[in-house]
Amino acid sequence: MAKQKTNYTCTECGGVQSKWAGQCPSCQQWNTLVETIVEEAGNRFSTKYQGLAQSAPVLNLAEIDAEDIPRFGTEIEEFDRVLGGGLVPGGVVLIGGDPGIGKSTLLLQALSNLTKIKKVLYVSGEESGAQIALRAKRLAVDARGVSLQAEIQLEKILNTLAEHKPQVVVIDSIQTMYSDALSSAPGSVAQVRECAAQLTRVAKTMNITMILVGHVTKEGALAGPRVLEHIVDTVLYFEGDTHSSFRLVRAIKNRFGAVNELGVFAMTERGLKGVSNPSALFLSQHDTQVAGSCVMVTQEGTRPLLVEIQALVDTSHAPNAKRLSVGLEQNRLAMLLAVLHRHAGVAAFDQDVFINAVGGVKITEPAADLAVLLAINSSMRNKPLPRGLVVFGEVGLAGEIRPAPRGQERLREAAKLGFSIAIIPKSNAPKQKIEGLKIVAVDRIDEALNKIRDVDDLVD
Repeated sequence: MAKQKTNYTCTECGGVQSKWAGQCPSCQQWNTLVETIVEEAGNRFSTKYQGLAQSAPVLNLAEIDAEDIPRFGTEIEEFDRVLGGGLVPGGVVLIGGDPGIGKSTLLLQALSNLTKIKKVLYVSGEESGAQIALRAKRLAVDARGVSLQAEIQLEKILNTLAEHKPQVVVIDSIQTMYSDALSSAPGSVAQVRECAAQLTRVAKTMNITMILVGHVTKEGALAGPRVLEHIVDTVLYFEGDTHSSFRLVRAIKNRFGAVNELGVFAMTERGLKGVSNPSALFLSQHDTQVAGSCVMVTQEGTRPLLVEIQALVDTSHAPNAKRLSVGLEQNRLAMLLAVLHRHAGVAAFDQDVFINAVGGVKITEPAADLAVLLAINSSMRNKPLPRGLVVFGEVGLAGEIRPAPRGQERLREAAKLGFSIAIIPKSNAPKQKIEGLKIVAVDRIDEALNKIRDVDDLVD
């Protein structure tokens, strides 16, 4: 029997190579090439479903009416916020996260709410109907209107969609699905890519809202080729520790809304519940002010959040001092320490520096720079920062403090939560006074440290 021809596909970029190599020539990633069977071109698509896709007419862009995208909510406020206001008919959402973090729980809650206005279908490839029914009973959700199909073969799922015509479909998960047109195993690069492409095409053609659940690798990225993220409309990630009761859902890509939106949930016995005041999760409750603690205002999509940045600086007992950052970019920490030494005269080359963002939140914006440096300086001096202080601002290599976007919204959120002093970039200084909040605008990092040292002037 002739041996089947194989090639090697990169799980990161989707590049195809004829021979295996330790490093992908396309994206330069290591150990990402996996063996796949080369399929015949005629078998790629089942002829039975080719009639679903009809050619679209060619239109003049200026003649197309720009209408608002219709949305429908899931009655889960935090989930709708991340989606940009709700689900979109014909939209495809990919949601990923660690095992057991709450993906199936959240979607089952959302489907039970949507049964009041939509016809829904839950396709499970990992759990039996009895297991899902047991979860629905534990969550105490109304599952009478939720249709369930335990199936992993793509062609049978497409038949079900054509016959029952649901309006909202959940595929749990895309890595368990396989197509008869391909001979490779479920979960392989070819199967994941093909099943996702077929389901996306059907969703657009039949105007079905499709939600795909994706597995993640040990590095936290979605398993399978990156093309999986490119063909869908919205990509959501679950964040947070499975041992903690809090979950964060972040939008990485959204064609129908703002990216980097953040939804905060608390895991309870009755499922995931939205947190109305998420800033309280990221602020430690200290009876007295402690050294090395600084509160900043970060902007997650359209929502300002107050997050506590903690720093611990200790004498290093090794030739190379440690630089460890949790929730913030570690390479940026080394750069900020160099700026602190060069432009403020504070040396930390013989000190171990540890930085942590309280609550498990990940901060990617550079507006956290000023809070990190003030927390480090506070820990080195072993002197707490003034009570009621909040800061934000990007620090450049020349020691200047650059403005952050949406500064007014950040300040109003801080004032609403009872903060009384704000050290901000001079470009973010408001034209009108914010009641209850004293604004200290600074241009450079050394000026900010001098303002901090002069505590009496700040609190007067």
